[in-house]
Amino acid sequence: MELGGKRVLVVGAGKSGQAAACFCAQRGAGVVLSDKCERSITFNQKVSFEIGHRLDSFLSADLIVVSPGVPKLDELCAADKNGVPIVGEVELASRFIEAPIVAITGTNGKSTVTALCGEIARHTGRPTFVGGNLGTPLIECVGTIAASKNGIVVVEVSSFQLETCTTFHPRAAAILNITPDHLDRYANLDEYAAAKWRIAFRMNMDDVLVLNENVLRGVKYDPAMTVLEYSTDSKNGVAAFIDDAEPVLESVDGERFPVAEMNLVGNHNLGNSLAALLLMRASKLASYEQARAGLRSFQPLPHRMQLIGEKRGVCFYDDSKATNVDSVVAGLDGFPRPFVLIAGGRDKGGSYAPLGDVLLRNSCRGVVLIGEAAPLIDRALSPSTARLIAPSLQDAVKQAFALSAEHGAVVLSPACSSYDMFENYEHRGRVFAAAVEALDG
Repeated sequence: MELGGKRVLVVGAGKSGQAAACFCAQRGAGVVLSDKCERSITFNQKVSFEIGHRLDSFLSADLIVVSPGVPKLDELCAADKNGVPIVGEVELASRFIEAPIVAITGTNGKSTVTALCGEIARHTGRPTFVGGNLGTPLIECVGTIAASKNGIVVVEVSSFQLETCTTFHPRAAAILNITPDHLDRYANLDEYAAAKWRIAFRMNMDDVLVLNENVLRGVKYDPAMTVLEYSTDSKNGVAAFIDDAEPVLESVDGERFPVAEMNLVGNHNLGNSLAALLLMRASKLASYEQARAGLRSFQPLPHRMQLIGEKRGVCFYDDSKATNVDSVVAGLDGFPRPFVLIAGGRDKGGSYAPLGDVLLRNSCRGVVLIGEAAPLIDRALSPSTARLIAPSLQDAVKQAFALSAEHGAVVLSPACSSYDMFENYEHRGRVFAAAVEALDG
């Protein structure tokens, strides 16, 4: 794609939008960055910033780059009808990358699988980029040695990012799960699932698509690529499974990976390991020894059931990344200590009934609710579940500490997005850690 001399409009001035604007400007485009709100932004490149979305800027652009999460604006619809090409930052970046791409999507677990694939890739000795929705925008990979044919690019892609992908072509891709999420954006689960399945649109028989076996239920698709399924519940007809608590890749000569070498815990993380191992081994991007070394050296990611402190025998876990109900359920089912849950934030449109069920099945001493969704969650919980509503996360930590049992736990696992009270889930996790640190032990 030639950008020199083009008029490029970048919509959304978040992290990926700013990175896309800089990238296009570096390649000689005249760039306008449009956002609905005023932001404090400093660029080394010449980029114009517009507050509010101006229709004339959309219609006069040669190319529009849309940041993930930007809603379906009337101005975008008008530009589309006027024939203006519209792409996302991931799509734009992929057109400048020669390296094989390993792409991961799903409702839950994609950050862990992405990071684990990246750790395995580093053990190959090849230049490696790890990013996307996980943190570093994919556009920042372009021009690095990792983007060359000898590199490996591992990228987490969200449904929002996949909406604007048209030529994006992974060598290996995974759909980990599809459960209700972002129903404030999508009309129904089928529409959300269709966005996830866009990850495979350009794949062919030389490529590997890795699927949790549950993803296939009720889905019709054209198997234009090699499809490998994995399961933590069954050994029948799948390419990877758990045997004696160890990951086994049946599709790659029955390779076994000792679970004692892993730093990840929990059944859901065994599934994440299966997905990562299939992605890297079935695609032949890593050897058995390299994959095993990556699994052995990998450390859990921040804000994903991370132990961040202990006060008076009570352990505090930061699971701020759990922004939907299914993720919270996976983390709390079989939790090894009696716990107090801190939950709430901005509602994303799903049902909270499964959350009530998992609390009754496990040793939950109570729930402290925060944020806009507190009344919705409160109504979904059983009358037998003790709960409080706190005006802030700091106050919630104090209340949860008072409710907790000796040798128990306080778990921040919100089941909601963070945008009602915080910049993002990382910010929420940092505030939680500071509130724990401030407790009188």
